[in-house]
Amino acid sequence: MATAAEVGQQHRSRCWCCDGEFPEAQLVRLGSHPEVAVCLRCARFLQRQAQARADEESPSIGGRAREVARAAREHVVSHGWHRWPVIGRVLRWFG
Repeated sequence: MATAAEVGQQHRSRCWCCDGEFPEAQLVRLGSHPEVAVCLRCARFLQRQAQARADEESPSIGGRAREVARAAREHVVSHGWHRWPVIGRVLRWFG
């Protein structure tokens, strides 16, 4: 009979992007390759990267707005403002 710790470990998988270990509920799997699991944080990062590429291929007003937002995000992170106690919480909420 499995212990409670073993049962908890049975339902955890590694993210193929960051190599973190997560419960199945916090992973996204690729349709044609269900063996590939990506955590929600990495999936969001990949979505932002894919959107940036799509914006490069098809310029638009919305794409330009996203480009400005991406540049602002990079500026905030490069200065460490997202770690500040009060303003950092707001900046992280914006993503």
